[in-house]
Amino acid sequence: MATVEESIEVDVPVTTAYNQWTQFEEFPHFMEGVESINQLDDTHLHWKTSIGGVEREFDAEVTEQHPDQRVAWRSTDGTTNAGVVTFHKISDTCTKVMVQIDWEPEGVTENVGAVVGADDHRVKGDLKRFKEFIEKRGSASGAWRGDVRLD
Repeated sequence: MATVEESIEVDVPVTTAYNQWTQFEEFPHFMEGVESINQLDDTHLHWKTSIGGVEREFDAEVTEQHPDQRVAWRSTDGTTNAGVVTFHKISDTCTKVMVQIDWEPEGVTENVGAVVGADDHRVKGDLKRFKEFIEKRGSASGAWRGDVRLD
């Protein structure tokens, strides 16, 4: 199992950063390799990715979500992955976004990529694009403020 941990400070209030992160269908705007995400209901998502010429589809479930604090998920089929994004108020206008992803590389290319840190580089780039996306907008494109705690 490979693990990626990255963080970034964004110049928006914690609520704005969190609200934008709950708009899963917007992820292709800032996540490289994410072709589409369809939100099936409050806690279920269908992902389509194309990374390094490898196309994948998988379903994921939001396992924990607390407004302005955290969003956690796990895959339910396909690519094995799980993670959490946490939001930390730095000031009234600045938020630290921290991401931890655990995933199971498949095949030679993904295993080599994990060893040389390609996954860390991708997540770091995605966070940088998220920062640019939300700071340019200045407000979230939507919000889902529900609380989720699956057992």
